[in-house]
Amino acid sequence: MRKPFFPLALAGSLLLAGCQAVNTTSGDAVGVNRKQYMFSMLSTDQVNQMYATSYKDTLSKASAQGALDKNSAEAKRVQAVADRLIAQAPKLRPDAAQWPWEVNLIKSDELNANCGPGGKIIVYTGIIDKLQLSDDELAAVMGHEIAHALREHGREAMSKAYGIEMAKQGAGALFGLGQDSLALADTVTQYGMTLPNSRANENEADLIGLELSARAGYNPNAAITLWKKMNAAGGAGQPEFLSTHPSDANRISALQAAIPKVMPLYQAAKG
Repeated sequence: MRKPFFPLALAGSLLLAGCQAVNTTSGDAVGVNRKQYMFSMLSTDQVNQMYATSYKDTLSKASAQGALDKNSAEAKRVQAVADRLIAQAPKLRPDAAQWPWEVNLIKSDELNANCGPGGKIIVYTGIIDKLQLSDDELAAVMGHEIAHALREHGREAMSKAYGIEMAKQGAGALFGLGQDSLALADTVTQYGMTLPNSRANENEADLIGLELSARAGYNPNAAITLWKKMNAAGGAGQPEFLSTHPSDANRISALQAAIPKVMPLYQAAKG
């Protein structure tokens, strides 16, 4: 019988050897201060650049299908909410002020939204229309997604995955050129947008997103109504958003507990 613990232990050793401890965000009111471990050979700029290529491809395909919405009232509404959130991002991560942020609306029935590495945001009309989102609830969705990007959860997940891959294949060949580079780009897309986040990462995105929306002058209580709507929508078959953002009663309870911490920020923004 094969012993599964040796590869995992080796992966952990290689991961720690090639990683550095970082704090991607700071100065928050909600207490997110977990140390993160990132591969030093996989820089923030590398991940952001590779994801930007994938993002551009997604927009090109949507444009070719007539689904990229740039000029409607709904597109302008999404941009306006995003602008207010983005303006607050440097208070949690100063270098986000230099990110090449992009915001796009795609016409689709999907109940989905995401913000990939480097501040590349996509919102699908389905999540706005089917859930009849208020501006506050839309800010809760986008704030949560922006929080994933600020915390570099995609790069963090890639770093963990590479530890296991290095254990399987050896450290030497993993960061080569050619097909390995293409595989790396695919991995950026997977971990930046399509794969489920860990429970810890989801909790961090909930909390930081809550603070971000409060700082931007959006009512933090909207996070509760958002997830209640999302849970109700899940009764008719799991929405796309819930496939990568699992929702449950514990999530709502954690948000309710955090709202008093950010309410002064909301009141100051409104005042």
